[in-house]
Amino acid sequence: MHITARHDYAVQAMLAIADAGGVHVTTGELAARQNIPATYLAPLLYDLRRAELLISRAGNDGGYTLARSAERISVGDVMRAVSGELSSIRGRPANSITYVGAAQALPRFWRSLHSATGRMLDGTTLRDLLERLTETGG
Repeated sequence: MHITARHDYAVQAMLAIADAGGVHVTTGELAARQNIPATYLAPLLYDLRRAELLISRAGNDGGYTLARSAERISVGDVMRAVSGELSSIRGRPANSITYVGAAQALPRFWRSLHSATGRMLDGTTLRDLLERLTETGG
């Protein structure tokens, strides 16, 4: 699995919005809080809103809030919203790859790896990560 800047920045942004506790957070505030270039952040927020993970509000008191509670948004949800598949093999979905000869066992292995990764990402919510922050005192 390759964690891209899009994945990393999207999860960071979602955590910052979740941590704001329902207060609308602007793109500029997110960029400053998480040290993410604002020009890079805008398309990510669009993708997250389109995936119905965020709600946006225009105006002076506008910004972004979570579309549902932090307990109901997984890291996997966020990552899929900005890139589609969680993992791929040579840019293709894991279930579409076939091999011949000695490598014929690889597709099953890749699918197992993909499944395990998906379970971890889908089983970890924004709330889980925020609670870990509180536990570590950070």
